[in-house]
Amino acid sequence: MSEKQQRLVLAIIDFLNQSVADGTVKTEDKESLDIAIQCIGESFGVDPNSQEQVEKLSVKPTTLQSIFDVYMKTRDKVGARAQTSVSEDTASSSASKAPTAEDKAKADKLKQEGNSLMSAKKYDEAIEAYAKAITLDGTNPVYYSNRAAAYSSKGDHLSAIGDANKAIEVDPGFSKGYHRLGHAQYSLGDFKAAADAFERGLSVDPNNAGLKSSLASTKAKISTEDSEVSPRSSPAAAAGAGAGAGGGMGGLADMLRNMGGGGTGGGGGMPDLASLMGNPAIMSMAQQMAQNGGLDQLMQDPTVANMMNRVQSGDMPSMEELMSNPQLRNLASQFGGIGGAGAGR
Repeated sequence: MSEKQQRLVLAIIDFLNQSVADGTVKTEDKESLDIAIQCIGESFGVDPNSQEQVEKLSVKPTTLQSIFDVYMKTRDKVGARAQTSVSEDTASSSASKAPTAEDKAKADKLKQEGNSLMSAKKYDEAIEAYAKAITLDGTNPVYYSNRAAAYSSKGDHLSAIGDANKAIEVDPGFSKGYHRLGHAQYSLGDFKAAADAFERGLSVDPNNAGLKSSLASTKAKISTEDSEVSPRSSPAAAAGAGAGAGGGMGGLADMLRNMGGGGTGGGGGMPDLASLMGNPAIMSMAQQMAQNGGLDQLMQDPTVANMMNRVQSGDMPSMEELMSNPQLRNLASQFGGIGGAGAGR
């Protein structure tokens, strides 16, 4: 039984117990509900009377009721906003079917302004800049795609999905739109929808390396989710304007090479430990490896164990040596993240 399921079961039991305590449930139904609570707990291995288990699984001060209320409000709000956004963008697009050269120039300048704001992590202002560009030229999919990136960067993945779909609607051959869509769906935990988006993107751009690596990582995630081996995790989003997709061994190698170019890097062009620990992509991958038993698996490899002993003695292995180790290549392929939400053009 996964811990995620047990958390949900404990929240349900807490809700039922609260319903008994506050009188929501009729007195004559209390005994039946108590039996049901006991059966539910036993079926899922959850004991609400175990202080140790409660401390481990409880989501308090949040309650199941409050989580559901937030979901309902978010769903209603997003639904209304999506409808409004579609109407506004449709009207804007209709009015801009043939934007003038001046409109296009102004829109492009606003896009560049939005990209600069993205680099400064001023996501709301970037969204506003892209929206103005869309008003001037609603026929350019890049503006919707970049606004989707800004939404994802601030955690509003539902809005990102709306803009990514709009970018695809404007230009079905715009592969970046499929990547934005897949990234947002992945971030919301809808891995099958994310895989579908990446596959659709590859149907129009078969050689897109970012889409290929993202699809591979997402399929691996679907596999682990189905077998309940690992908890859901979100792909690391690439920071700033112009960030592309990356993953697997190729993305990891490129990242390490970029990090190792200067400063206090170790032997063989490798970055120092502080640089590695400060990199969010490295930390995300390390956390996934720890959760999935990847670190234990890695250290059982005698070649890797020898490398670690060398590192401790100050002899840092070269990048070529690291990349040639099949165990490292396998783990990087398994745990590689999906490139994220930076503005793309």
